[in-house]
Order: sequence, then structure tokens, then C-alpha cells
Amino acid sequence: MVDASELRDTALVLFAGAGYTGTSIQRLADVVGVSKSAVLYHYASKETLLEAAISPAIDRMEEMLATLSSGPMTPASRVAFLEQFADFLLANRLQVHMFINQGPSLVDVPVIERANGVVRRLAEYFSSAVASIEEKMRFGIALGGAAYMLCSPQSHEFESGSTEETRAALVRIMTELLAPAHAAGSPSGRGTTALHGTASTPLARVTEIRRAPR
Repeated sequence: MVDASELRDTALVLFAGAGYTGTSIQRLADVVGVSKSAVLYHYASKETLLEAAISPAIDRMEEMLATLSSGPMTPASRVAFLEQFADFLLANRLQVHMFINQGPSLVDVPVIERANGVVRRLAEYFSSAVASIEEKMRFGIALGGAAYMLCSPQSHEFESGSTEETRAALVRIMTELLAPAHAAGSPSGRGTTALHGTASTPLARVTEIRRAPR
């Protein structure tokens, strides 16, 4: 007898791979090796299956957003969020893959619209929490780029390394993308040095050279 968790996990793989609209209850039953009625015994509909598969990830997104928005954004809270975000991506690759690739086309599905709403609130938070267009773009590129890279079909290219190695690289790269916008010594908010006051990228070093007195 198949259990509900096996059906849920298999459904998530099928939804992410073939698409929610392209996956039927009968297809899931065939893959698992049970009858369609056995699937419907645990889940009354395909939408119920989808909700069971992705709701925990949405719950976690809401928890992260609530923690982040509970106080002012500081360097410490930013780093803590980036670490939590990396952990979230690593634990929910298929769910995030669905949010990115199928969210816009499934707005009539309540659980997907709930996920879309959390993403919108997260974007609105960063839009209000940072001052400049450059900072907004840095957050968008750092978070959106990490999500797309790690949760796209090509993400298997990163599976050769350990989870710890991938996580460390992800947090470090996102931090480096965000750090220059908060660097000291830049009245415009577009500093060329990292948080510790040293040029952190080739572009930053070139910019520093160009700005040096002649």
C-alpha cells in the first residue's frame, strides 16, 4: 500500500518536470504503480496534491519574511537572511523551480497564488528597505539569480560538490554582490570597496584606480 508521502514526493517531481497542467492523477498512479483510486484515497484532487507538495516551502518563506521584516535591516540581519535563503533553496529546489517557471501561468491555483504573494511581499520589503536603484538591483540579481541558478534544470552541474560547499559558495557570492552597495567612504551609496574597506572585485579595483587622483 502506497503512503501519502510517497505520492506527494513523486507528484512534486512530476509537477516540476512535466508541469502541473501536464501531469494527471492517472500519470502519477502509473509512475507509482498503484490505481488511480489509491491516489484519490489520499488526495481528493490534483490541486490537493500540489498544495501538500509545496505548502511547507511557502510556510518557510513566510517565516523568513516575518523574521526579516520584524526590525530594521542591518549587516547582521542581512547575512542571517542570506544564510536562511541559501538553506531554503537547497532544501526546496523543486518547489522553487515550480514558483519560477510555472507561477505566472498558474495564478488561478490558490496555493500558487499564495506563493506568488509571498514573493511579491519579499520584493516589496527590499524595495522599501534599501534606498537606491543600484541596491534594489543588487538584491534582485543576488536573490533571483541564486534561485534560478540553483533550481533550474541545469542545477545538476553543481551536484558534484558537497551541500556544505555549495551553501558556502552561495552565501559568499550573494554577500559579495550586496556588500559594495553598503561600503564605507562612498557618499552616493555606490561604494567600490567591500564591508571591510578593501576592493572586492576586479570592477571595483578598476573603478578605484580611475577615481584615484592623478
